Amino acid sequence: MSYRTNPDRILENIDRARSRDMERALSLNDRQARGREMDTTVPESDATTPERMRRLFALVESGYRHAAASTAITPLAARFRAIGDISHHMARGDVSVSIQYLDHERHDDVGVVPFEISPRDLEEAKKETRTSRPDVNAVKILRLRLRDGVLAAYKKIDPRLRDALKNRADIGHVAAEVTLDLRPAISTP
Repeated sequence: MSYRTNPDRILENIDRARSRDMERALSLNDRQARGREMDTTVPESDATTPERMRRLFALVESGYRHAAASTAITPLAARFRAIGDISHHMARGDVSVSIQYLDHERHDDVGVVPFEISPRDLEEAKKETRTSRPDVNAVKILRLRLRDGVLAAYKKIDPRLRDALKNRADIGHVAAEVTLDLRPAISTP
């Protein structure tokens, strides 16, 4: 049997191609760090508006902690090895906060805040962490951008959350999702 028509060789090549395709698909998902939290305890019927707002903020805070965990941020920080080496590249991304009302027909409330990271930010982080590893410095920067972005996005959706409380959309199961999405690096002039 010839080298070209060997069925085992053909199947091996097909398996390698499939595994490469799966790796590419997974690498596209490396752009995001997500944290999702759900609250299934229904607030009491006489709960005040501040108590119900604290419930929603606690969900967002818990989602933030999950997104900021090192296992979610580390693949994003690994991308900064290339950015830190080239002085004229920047990274841009978005932080989004989504509140989902699972037992109500109200649409999700979503707030999105963009952010930008430059090599100068990596230099500042290098002074604080006292290490030259770009991924370690990027973790520090990403967590800072995530924290600031979550607070800004929450402030954006605060009026809509208060409107949802008036409609009693939060009575029932509620979920919060915090996402940090990092876009590919671009060159600046």
